Amino acid sequence: MIIETLSTFPDMYASVMGASMMRIAQEKGILEFHAHDLRDWTHDRHRTTDDEPYGGGDGLVMKCAPIFEAYEDICSRAFTTQPATDCGFAGGEFRPAMDSALFGDAHKASSASVNSPVGCSQPIYAPERARSCSPKARQELPSGAFVRAGLSERLGVAEQSAVHADNVSSETATHKPYTIFLAPQGRRFDDAAACELAKQDHLLFICGHYEGIDERAYTLADQVISLGDYVLTSGELASMVVIDAVVRKLPGVLGAETGALGESFADGLLEYPQYTRPANFNGMEVPPVLLSGNHGAVEVWRRQQSLERTCRLRPDLLEGVALTDADRAFLQSLSTADGR
Repeated sequence: MIIETLSTFPDMYASVMGASMMRIAQEKGILEFHAHDLRDWTHDRHRTTDDEPYGGGDGLVMKCAPIFEAYEDICSRAFTTQPATDCGFAGGEFRPAMDSALFGDAHKASSASVNSPVGCSQPIYAPERARSCSPKARQELPSGAFVRAGLSERLGVAEQSAVHADNVSSETATHKPYTIFLAPQGRRFDDAAACELAKQDHLLFICGHYEGIDERAYTLADQVISLGDYVLTSGELASMVVIDAVVRKLPGVLGAETGALGESFADGLLEYPQYTRPANFNGMEVPPVLLSGNHGAVEVWRRQQSLERTCRLRPDLLEGVALTDADRAFLQSLSTADGR
């Protein structure tokens, strides 16, 4: 997956995207991340991205012209590639040849298969594409070539390699990034939204700042997302939350293959309590079932704990959960115990 951001403070991403699972995802080649500075698409000496609002009022509004110019440039430098085939990638044997040419046989083995986001049923189609967006970094690419940049830059490759696909069908499709704005009027972000975004192969986050963004810029949005009913200083902060939630859904990012399946909201429920050593700390003991070695009993206990915790803290979530007869019987026992 490629994720790009367009904002006035791109340096804000350095710590988050350079640590923990986001760093690992990039090192594994699962994620390519690019933070673009909106000021690169301004044309005055002060690199102005905002102005006073029409009609008066407090604060400054981000201008739409630099956003449109940046968007058009990013899209024009996106990628042209073949449609997906049954094998997951266009060109069949061409993709392994490309990966080998760019990264060697070690990378070819790691990227030869197509997987689905954890908890999602649709496969990810993640074709290679040309990457060169900023006006300061324009580069003409040979016709019919696939270029994988960004990752090669992180690996210290001085020159981008291109592999021609002249023998591939002439039917091609130009794909624009799925574009997301962060704003209070957007869809409330949740685990289902993260799962949907994880099925995309290329995301672009356009981040607001100051008083807001000129309304005309929202015509570029494929989706507008809100984290909740509160205000943040910038869209960069909100986009980091969304990016983290999405990337951890991608196969291979978390250490365990099913690592994201047991997390809160993956099945609509809050996650069960977790414990680790020591078994007794200041008189607080780990539930005996977790020490029993009985995996079946552990699974039952975890399911019941998730149900109990969700019923007690977020009963609204139960409406969207597929409950078994055993689940309903357990929830009924809780109601009986509470005298309801």
